[in-house]
Amino acid sequence: MPAAIPESLQEKIEERLRYYEDLGIRFFYRDRAPAPEALSARSASASPGGHSRAQESSLAKGKSKVERPVTGTPPVIPEVKPSGASLFEEVDKIHDDTLLKIREDIGDCTRCKLHKGRNKLVFGDGSPTAELVFVGEGPGADEDRQGLPFVGRAGKLLTQMIEAMGLQRKDVYICNVVKCRPPENRVPEPDEVHTCSPYLLRQIDVINPKVIVCLGAVAAKALLQTTKGITQFRGQWLEWRGRKLMATYHPAYLLRNPPAKADVWKDLQKVMAELGLSLPKKKSS
Repeated sequence: MPAAIPESLQEKIEERLRYYEDLGIRFFYRDRAPAPEALSARSASASPGGHSRAQESSLAKGKSKVERPVTGTPPVIPEVKPSGASLFEEVDKIHDDTLLKIREDIGDCTRCKLHKGRNKLVFGDGSPTAELVFVGEGPGADEDRQGLPFVGRAGKLLTQMIEAMGLQRKDVYICNVVKCRPPENRVPEPDEVHTCSPYLLRQIDVINPKVIVCLGAVAAKALLQTTKGITQFRGQWLEWRGRKLMATYHPAYLLRNPPAKADVWKDLQKVMAELGLSLPKKKSS
C-alpha cells in the first residue's frame, strides 16, 4: 500500500493544479518508462566518457547548436528609433514555446519597479490560436484586482467593439505591453517596456495571429520601435514580422473623446475585411 502524501505536499500539489486550471490546462499525461531493450541500446551506444558516438562525432567536428535571433520586419513608417538595442534582437526564438512556458518564465516577476505596487500580474486572456490579437498599454485598477486584461470601463467598450465585429472575447487574444499596473495608471516608462516586452513578443509568436491591433500609442510604439505619434500611421496597414498590424486609438481614449469612435470603427472594418468577416448589414428604415 503506497505511503500517504504529507499534508503540506498535498496542499502544494493542489495549489499547482489550480494554477494550471486557471491557465486552461485540465489534463495531464505521464510518459511511459522506456522499454528495457531501449535502455540497453542507449547504454551500448554510449562512450566511456558519457557521450554517445553521435555526440562524440559532433563534438569532434566542433559543431554546436546556435539559435538564430528573431528580427523584426522594419515597419513601413519613417523615423524608426535609431539608437539602442532592438527588442527583437534580444529575444531568441524558443522552440516548442507555449503560453504556459511564458507564464512560468515570468513567475512572480520582480524584474522592474512595477511589481512593488502590483496586486495581480495580468498575463493575457483569450484563444491561444486566435487570428486576431489586441495589444494594450498596461493593466488598470480593475485589471490589477482581477488579474485579467481589459475588464474595467475601457474593457467593456473593447468587448462591445469585438462583438460589433461579429466576434466574442473568447475568439481573440487580449494582452498588454506591461503585465503590472503602473502607479496611478501612468504611462509605462521605457525601462519597464523594455523589460516586459520580450514576453509580449513570445506571446504573439506562440499565438501566431494573422492580424495584430495595437490599442493606443504605447503598444504601437513598443512593437514598431518608432517615435512617431499614432495619428501619423493610425488606420494604415503595417507589416510586422510577417504579420499585418493596425494601430488605432485606445478604448480609454474613446471614453474621453467619443467622436473618435467613428475612426476606430473604420479601422476595425479594415481588420474585418482582412479576416474575411462579414460587415454588419444596415437596417432598412
